Amino acid sequence: MNNRFSQPPYEHTQKPLTGILLTNLGTPNAPTPAALRRYLAEFLADPRVVELPRWLWWLILHGIILRVRPARSAQAYQKIWTAHGSPLLHIAQQQQAGVQAQLETAFSGPIKVELGMRYGQPSIPHALEQLRAAHARRILVLPLYPQYSSATTGSTFDAVSRTLQSWRWLPDVHFISHYHDDNAYIRALADKIQTTWKHNGVPDKLLFSFHGIPKRTALAGDPYYCECHKTARLVAEQLKLAEDVWQVTFQSRFGREEWLKPYTDHTLKALGEQGVKHIDIVCPGFSADCLETLEEIDGENRDVFLQAGGEVFHYIPALNADQAHIEALSQLILQHTQSWQMDFEPHIEQAAAQIRWQRAIALGAEH
Repeated sequence: MNNRFSQPPYEHTQKPLTGILLTNLGTPNAPTPAALRRYLAEFLADPRVVELPRWLWWLILHGIILRVRPARSAQAYQKIWTAHGSPLLHIAQQQQAGVQAQLETAFSGPIKVELGMRYGQPSIPHALEQLRAAHARRILVLPLYPQYSSATTGSTFDAVSRTLQSWRWLPDVHFISHYHDDNAYIRALADKIQTTWKHNGVPDKLLFSFHGIPKRTALAGDPYYCECHKTARLVAEQLKLAEDVWQVTFQSRFGREEWLKPYTDHTLKALGEQGVKHIDIVCPGFSADCLETLEEIDGENRDVFLQAGGEVFHYIPALNADQAHIEALSQLILQHTQSWQMDFEPHIEQAAAQIRWQRAIALGAEH
C-alpha cells in the first residue's frame, strides 16, 4: 500500500479556515560553531542559493567551507544575539502575532497565521502541517522578501511545493512572489526614514543597500536588480529627494565572482575619502533586522565609513514589527485574498454530503 499520502484521520465536520504562511530565510538556533555548521549545511546546499554543478559544490562545501566558516560566522552571530535569541526569529514571531491580530479584525472568516523559515526552525514543512491540522482549505504564502530573487522567493516556492506533494487533499494556494512597489510598503519605508531624520538630522547622502546576488544570475533573467532600483526610486520620490543625494548599493558578497554593483562597502569607503561626512543607510530588502543589517551594515560598514574620513553614520532599522509594517503586510494579504473572503457554508455542505456518502457505504456493507 502506498503510504505517501498517509496522514491522521480527517474530520469532515471540521469547519475550514484560511491559512497564511509568512516565511523568511531562517537562522541558526544558537550562536555556536556546531549550530552554524548545521544551518550553513542546509542553506548552502540549496541549488537555488549556489548555482554550481552539485558534485563540484559538494566538494567545496564539505571540504572547505563547512570546516572554516561556522566558527567565523558564530563569532558574528554572538555580537547580535539577544536575551530573546536570534533577532530575526524574534522579530518574525512578533510579525506573525501582529498580522494575526490585524487579520482577525479585518478578514471575513476564520484565519490562522503561521511562520516558517526556509532554513532552520520553525521550518516551512512544520508550518504547513500546522495549517493542515487546523483544516486550512486555502493557503496564502507570503515570503517576506519584497524584491523577487530565485535564491530567496524561488527557493521558498520549492520548499512549499515539495511539502504539498505529500498531501492527499491539496488546498487552494496563492503565492505572493514580490511586493517591491506596494504602496503601503513604500510609505512605511519613507515614513521610517523621515522619522529618523527628525531625530538625527538630514544626511549628506542616503544609501539604499540591498543584499547582493551574482551578476550572472541577473543577466540570466532574475528581476531582482530592477526591483531593488524601483523600490529605491519610489521611496526617493515619496521623500522628494534630489537624484544626487541618494544611491543604490549591494552588500553581502560571497565567493570570488562578480556580484551586483556598486558594492556597499566600496561605496562607503569612497564617499568617506571624498569628504562626505554624514551617511544614513537603509536596507529595504530586509523585512527584519538580522546578521546582514546589525553586524555587517551597522558594524563592519560603519567602521569602513568612519575610518575613511566620515563622521556621522546612521543605520535606519528595518521595518521589523512596526505597526506601519504590520498594516502594510495585512493590507497586502487582504488584497490577495479578496475572492476568499466569503461564507464557508458551501464547504460545510460539501462535508455533510461526504458524511452522507460514507454512511451509505457503511449501510451497504452491513447488508
